[in-house]
Amino acid sequence: MKTQTKVAIVTLVLGIVAFLTEPNGPLGAFWAPAPSVPQAIGVQVPFFMLLGVFEALSFGLGVAFLLYGYSPLKATFSVSTPLARAAHLSIAWLLINWWAHDSLHLHNGMNLNGLLGIEYAFHVTLIIAGAILARFFVALVRVPSPA
Repeated sequence: MKTQTKVAIVTLVLGIVAFLTEPNGPLGAFWAPAPSVPQAIGVQVPFFMLLGVFEALSFGLGVAFLLYGYSPLKATFSVSTPLARAAHLSIAWLLINWWAHDSLHLHNGMNLNGLLGIEYAFHVTLIIAGAILARFFVALVRVPSPA
């Protein structure tokens, strides 16, 4: 089976599971929205659902990239193994985090201690991932391309 097919299957299967297990999804009761979180109404409902679809598919794609992305990344670019692995994990995290991130925001509501934990766990690690990818990019532009 081609890698592209595997990526598509993992993305779709995990995307569907992630969508069903979001806080407002039929299987998401374990992190149901806090009572203080207002309910979407009217035209907001499909827009929040569409956002959930994007986050769920991003989660699936991130896991697929985690499974199948390192070898092509390392084979294509002449960077150190630790930097290639850090870039690989950073890209995966940038894709994976949104499903849990938004779900935890809904579950936590406006509990500031919980909010601080969420912000540090996600925002700081996303900043670190961005810095790693910036370093990766700088390493790429400094290395001459193979002829």
